[in-house]
Amino acid sequence: MKRRGRYSNEFKQEVLRLAETSDKAISELERDLGLSPGLVRKWQQRYQVQENGDRLQRSEDGEAEAEIRRLKRELAITRQERDILKKAIQVFSRDRQL
Repeated sequence: MKRRGRYSNEFKQEVLRLAETSDKAISELERDLGLSPGLVRKWQQRYQVQENGDRLQRSEDGEAEAEIRRLKRELAITRQERDILKKAIQVFSRDRQL
């Protein structure tokens, strides 16, 4: 039985600790916990466990990827706004030419 959906940070943190300390292979750990194949590796790339143990923190790569995604979304919105303004200028300039 596989779980779908979001997992709490506490759950992710415990799984990452298990992956570090356990002698089990990550694929075996995923099967035992009912996780999708490759999910623990994604979490390992995305997060790092704090030494004091009470929080998950995004890794530097994860932070950079999140920033890139945010900037790409912002760029797409800006391009859409620009295209809308270009079309509006064309519409209003046609009215003046008549």
